[in-house]
Amino acid sequence: QVQLVESGGGLVQAGGSLRLSCAASGRTSSTYPMGWFRQAPGKEREFVAVITWTGGSTYYADSVKGRFTISRDNAKNTVYLQMNSLKPEDTAVYFCAAGGWGTDSAGYDYWGQGTQVTVSS
Repeated sequence: QVQLVESGGGLVQAGGSLRLSCAASGRTSSTYPMGWFRQAPGKEREFVAVITWTGGSTYYADSVKGRFTISRDNAKNTVYLQMNSLKPEDTAVYFCAAGGWGTDSAGYDYWGQGTQVTVSS
């Protein structure tokens, strides 16, 4: 089992930045690829970014490419999502996920509880 706890969400103005963190615990948490998804009210959960367990490969949704950066520190069992140039359409609950790969949320085994990001115009 892997437990995931997100933090770092909040309210920010358009153009601003936030950094989300996801602390993982569990016997093999550092070996899993880790991803971020988000879900806006009335919409389906959508892929944001994913990183391999070594951090050597990353993949982003087109909507965030060039603005968001995913990274991880395996010594701390933590994955980060640096979000710059935020837009109102980035407003959503952001979820950390582990144990999967790709853009389909169904492919991930473990999920955090989510953290709210609100971007005001």
